[in-house]
Amino acid sequence: MIRINYQSKETSLPDPQSGLTVVELLVVMMVSLILMGVVTSFGLDYWATTATLKTDQETFVSRLNAGDYLRGAVNSASGLISQNDLADAHVGNADTSDVSGTHWTVIHAIPGTITMGASGTMTPLVYFNRPSVDTSKNIVLNGAITYQDDVVLYLNGTTKQLLARTIANASAANNRAVTSCPPSLASQSCPADAVIADDISSVTMRYFSRSGNTIDYTSVVDGTTGQFIGPDFPSVEVVEFNLKLFRKAQLHNGSDTNNQTVIRVALRN
Repeated sequence: MIRINYQSKETSLPDPQSGLTVVELLVVMMVSLILMGVVTSFGLDYWATTATLKTDQETFVSRLNAGDYLRGAVNSASGLISQNDLADAHVGNADTSDVSGTHWTVIHAIPGTITMGASGTMTPLVYFNRPSVDTSKNIVLNGAITYQDDVVLYLNGTTKQLLARTIANASAANNRAVTSCPPSLASQSCPADAVIADDISSVTMRYFSRSGNTIDYTSVVDGTTGQFIGPDFPSVEVVEFNLKLFRKAQLHNGSDTNNQTVIRVALRN
């Protein structure tokens, strides 16, 4: 008879209650922190990039709106003027020589850059007048002369906007135009000035003849101030606006938005 002896061999199994060692725990924590950092960084960068693209898109829309308004309004204007002809009850930058306080400061057709002023300031950019039109869209005449409304383009240092103030000619019967007011004083009878563009940092102005030659602003000297004033606005046939827009990034790692657009408009004169 053959006898076979079986010997049991015990297998050593890990203790399910033992957990991780300190070294293993540190490794897991380090790997987790690295992965969390990568994911968080990616999320913040993606968020900042999205915000920057959104801002770029908004300033692009602002540039398009400014181009549409300026081309339409200035092209239909009778001409650029050195000062508003009609009295304005809410002048933002008054002519110090005008005791009535209803006229904006005088400007001339001198090329240059007008920077956005500090909060609480209003800086005139250009003035122009345009024919008064009645509610039936007919030009209102005073005999053989056309009634004129005034428009003031100015920079608002508080809101960083380019705005347009309309001064309607009260003598024009059934005038379709309505005089506007600063946004803070707007009412049903006096709507807020039209916003032409947001986030404006500066505007560079240039003036040309219809042949494309720049106006020689040194050909005439102001007898009072001694400054060059050129042949002035009656000689301007083309005006150029170079709008520069700036918006600071609102998120970490976001890019500041810097854009500009050049708008050149031929006048009817």
